[in-house]
Amino acid sequence: MRYRIRHITAYEYPQLVSHCYNIANMLPLSNRRQQCLKQRISVSPTPEIEQSHRDYFANHAYHFEIQRPHKQLTITAESEVETQAQRISDSLDFGLSCQEARNELYQHRSQDNLNAREFVLNSRLAAAHPELLDYAKPCFDDQKPLLSAVQELTAKIYHEFEYCSDATNIATPLSEVMQSRKGVCQDFAHLQIACLRALGFAARYISGYIETLAPPGKEKLVGSDASHAWIAVYSPAEGWIEFDPTNNCLAGEQHIITAIGRDFADVSPLKGVIFGGGQDAELQVSVDVARLA
Repeated sequence: MRYRIRHITAYEYPQLVSHCYNIANMLPLSNRRQQCLKQRISVSPTPEIEQSHRDYFANHAYHFEIQRPHKQLTITAESEVETQAQRISDSLDFGLSCQEARNELYQHRSQDNLNAREFVLNSRLAAAHPELLDYAKPCFDDQKPLLSAVQELTAKIYHEFEYCSDATNIATPLSEVMQSRKGVCQDFAHLQIACLRALGFAARYISGYIETLAPPGKEKLVGSDASHAWIAVYSPAEGWIEFDPTNNCLAGEQHIITAIGRDFADVSPLKGVIFGGGQDAELQVSVDVARLA
């Protein structure tokens, strides 16, 4: 599947910003299931300094500095991506058992295993906790295939948590999400990652986009798509396999990867520092994912 993506982030400040220093993660990756064919990022006002590089996790990181007063800031990222489904069957009753996968991960010192172990460690937004271990453990019998168990946990989160766009924010801890049983894709991804880490498995956070389709008979509104988040779990036999707990599915052709990290803090679409600007800046985000013939 081929897509054209346009992601616009616009700030309007009540007072002048004298300087700003930012890093954007808005350009899709190229990996084994997607290729970024075209990419362009532009900023208004024009930055005095800009530089692109690969960060620690091999994501596209775009750094820019604006060193003159401004009250508006607009970042536009445009790309064209070709995606394919994961090369794995929807029926996941095969492969290493949970116990075999743990043993392989910790006892065999292949480079892939060593790299994956970093994602077993806690991160600030997705830390293992006894409550999460108790929640996830019934899905993970030692003799059950690992990927089948992860699929069961994906379904458990989907059925037991309500998607509610105003229930949380980026700073809401997992303890509150567990208590309210409400959240958004970011929360469900953090929850599943923390559960897997509590069980001793490697899991990582994926930020990106998902194509949404208009209801029958309706036209899709331009800019109505949104950023999305899902997870990948590591199996020493199959590698990294992506699951979407918000939609209770394996990530497919409609899932477009922008960045990968330990949690949202590693892959925020835009982060940085401003000087001035006052309180309560107005933020508008527009995302359009268009399928190409």
